[in-house]
Amino acid sequence: MTRPAARAAGPAGMGSLCVLMASVLWGTTGTAATFAPAVGPLAIGAAAMGLGGLLQALVAAPRIAGERPALRARRGVVLLGALAVGAYPLAFYSSMRLAGVAVGTVVSIGSAPLASAVIERVVDGRRLTPRWTAGAALGLTGTVLLCAAEAADAHTGAGATVLGVGLGLAAGLTYALYSWAAHRLISRGVSSGAAMGAVFGLGGLLLLPVLLATGAPLLHSWSNAAVGVYMALVPMFTGYVLFGWGLAHVPASTATTLSLLEPAVAAVLAVLVVGERLPLLGWAGIVLVVGCLAVLTMPARRRSAARAATTAPPVIVDEHMLPQADRG
Repeated sequence: MTRPAARAAGPAGMGSLCVLMASVLWGTTGTAATFAPAVGPLAIGAAAMGLGGLLQALVAAPRIAGERPALRARRGVVLLGALAVGAYPLAFYSSMRLAGVAVGTVVSIGSAPLASAVIERVVDGRRLTPRWTAGAALGLTGTVLLCAAEAADAHTGAGATVLGVGLGLAAGLTYALYSWAAHRLISRGVSSGAAMGAVFGLGGLLLLPVLLATGAPLLHSWSNAAVGVYMALVPMFTGYVLFGWGLAHVPASTATTLSLLEPAVAAVLAVLVVGERLPLLGWAGIVLVVGCLAVLTMPARRRSAARAATTAPPVIVDEHMLPQADRG
């Protein structure tokens, strides 16, 4: 009975690794945006998520066409995910501009696991495991410490910070929504490429008017254009391809919790590249986030197998049922 669990641990571990790799790429967006200070947050968000989403749809076009009946049957989920994709970058990058890179990232990503858990509990009836609860508690505590450390050094006004935090919470909710929508499609038999391509492609179409209205500064200099191209190709396109692969093997609540690595990466890059200072409290927060990732990704196979061996009831074999037992 332990062999199926052993086989399942591999894909789950690979899914977690894909989400962590995506989180590292996402963690570079705040630092990258500082190299284009003349470009507004709406333009940055629309270029990154809009162009990246359209590129995902283009690459996945054959799969989307082949799985059109399955996508059409779940068009409500696809549309919900697309609306969330369209709203997320506008709220996220505006939050970073108003409250600061670290605070905006921490609030946006830090609130997503709780939103994902609520969505899965209400819609799917999924019960939260003690392991997820412990990991989420560590990660959220770490993000709160990181947020407090960065807020102490922030030079923005109180009103702007409060508005930025509010937009960050909206970003966290929309992030949880499109993560849930993509996972829902994948768990219902739609391939990862078709699910992510459909959801992000439609979301990219919704962002095109925003990009046309606000994106002119991206063409004012080569550095601005390079930032836009980088954001679309690396963190958004590549990152969300990896995220889609991860969602094929782990629940959305686990994926959004693993993505708590993003604010830690963003804070470290802000120190190493941008030259920001991170207080001791912030480093303590990063340690707790790493602890969260360790709790969620460490193998639990042996513990589960030992528990099963000690608690499993004795098996009574009926000789007439032996062929069925062998097949089980």
